Amino acid sequence: MTMTPRALIFDLDGTLLNTLDDLADSGNAALAALGLPEHPVDAYRLFVGLGVAELVLRMLPADSRDESTLKRAGALLVDEYTQRWKSKTRPYPGIVEMLSALRQADLPICVLSNKPQDYTDLTVREFFPDVPFTQVRGSRPEVPNKPHPAGALALAGELGLAPGQIVFVGDSATDMKTARGAGMLPVGVLWGFRDEAELSGNGARHLIKAPGELLPLLARTAEITG
Repeated sequence: MTMTPRALIFDLDGTLLNTLDDLADSGNAALAALGLPEHPVDAYRLFVGLGVAELVLRMLPADSRDESTLKRAGALLVDEYTQRWKSKTRPYPGIVEMLSALRQADLPICVLSNKPQDYTDLTVREFFPDVPFTQVRGSRPEVPNKPHPAGALALAGELGLAPGQIVFVGDSATDMKTARGAGMLPVGVLWGFRDEAELSGNGARHLIKAPGELLPLLARTAEITG
């Protein structure tokens, strides 16, 4: 696929930030409060990615997914995450430098996450205070969550760009499906929550092993001038 990159949209959890431990600790604390079995941290790699409601559903035992338990578990999870959201979360190594290099190349950078909007804003402000993101979008009631392409297409409209001019970077099938549905270039990262097979199997056109590989990849796709 030949294209001239004019902007990038990044997933947040598993792509820019390693939030896994804080999410797992919050989920397990909620389960413990309900007297339900907890999960290994790595299990949460497959639980997260589609929003809070889906995380709650996936972490509960199959026989404990009645409406009342779902509601209680959701409230407990949010309460626990409110206390833990920055305890262990950190940017992946090389992410800040990568974002700085992209901005120096005059490329607008945006965030599109299924994390609730308030927590998306909170984490971006906390961990990337000096990064001038053009737009930061989390989960909002008026826009379907990824992998629906509506959020990505709305960002393209705000940027004044055709979807085909935008690179979508993420760590999961959800992100690759979003990119494909929106007509953007899907780039999968191998340092996140999911593996190469999932990314390749869901349409990643390129895979990168480290943040420092992204700008050279874009330069190979089309010359970047800045």
